[in-house]
Amino acid sequence: MKFRDKDNREVTLTYKNHTNVPNGNHVLSIPVYNDQLLFTQHKIRGIEFPGGKVEKGETPSEAVLRELYEETGAIARSCNYFAQYEVTTNDDELFLKDVFFIEVSHFEAHHTYYETNGPSLFENVTDIPHEKQSFLVQDATILKCLERVRALGFYKN
Repeated sequence: MKFRDKDNREVTLTYKNHTNVPNGNHVLSIPVYNDQLLFTQHKIRGIEFPGGKVEKGETPSEAVLRELYEETGAIARSCNYFAQYEVTTNDDELFLKDVFFIEVSHFEAHHTYYETNGPSLFENVTDIPHEKQSFLVQDATILKCLERVRALGFYKN
């Protein structure tokens, strides 16, 4: 599906299945722990889903687990690739993000959560106080991915 984001850039969102191989240069996780959505609290942007760039030499599947751990201390029980979106940028740089649903088994304490203040749990995005929400948690593409997680039966709330 194609649509325009808040900055009027073209976004192409494609739903994937277990036969597709992630190949993006960015990753996003929609993690769940004990029937709650797991977010991270970015020090500047606010509360958002964990994610980031794929580093040189790693796969998107490795990157999403690394980002989840670095930003929240969470350890995945399962990881399911289910979507990819591309944003047409003004600078002709490829922005291709792979999206994963992650079921979290447990957390490990960190001394640092890098650019975040660690994990936050909420049942719904709407439970996050508006002034604490990152613009990313309000992004139409990410909200469509959350709807897809629910449609697939990964998350019931």
